[in-house]
Amino acid sequence: QVQLVESGGGLVQAGGSLRLSCAASGRTLSDYAMGWFRQAPGKEREFVAAINWTGIRTYYADSVKGRFTISRDNARNTLYLQMNSLKPEETAIYYCAVDFTAKYTASASTYHGRYDYWGQGTQVTVSS
Repeated sequence: QVQLVESGGGLVQAGGSLRLSCAASGRTLSDYAMGWFRQAPGKEREFVAAINWTGIRTYYADSVKGRFTISRDNARNTLYLQMNSLKPEETAIYYCAVDFTAKYTASASTYHGRYDYWGQGTQVTVSS
């Protein structure tokens, strides 16, 4: 059974940085696309970033382009999200997820419905 565990969230001032990690266990995820999503209170879950299995192809929401970087270490079965210049409106629970339909694919989906397994999330709070 796949388990995804996010870490690295916390409280940061506006303009600050955080690095989120998503450690996978139970199954090797290096062959699959993965993504980060977030959900703020009272809002729907939204796409943040995605990466294909090789790590060569990355995708970002327009709102985070140039500030966030998604990466993966397949040897460690771990996904990362480096977040810089954080804004208060980015306060949310951040989730990592894996898309088991995207094995060895060149691309990665930005649609949350494509992702099969999700972590429990990590809280990111950005103060103004």
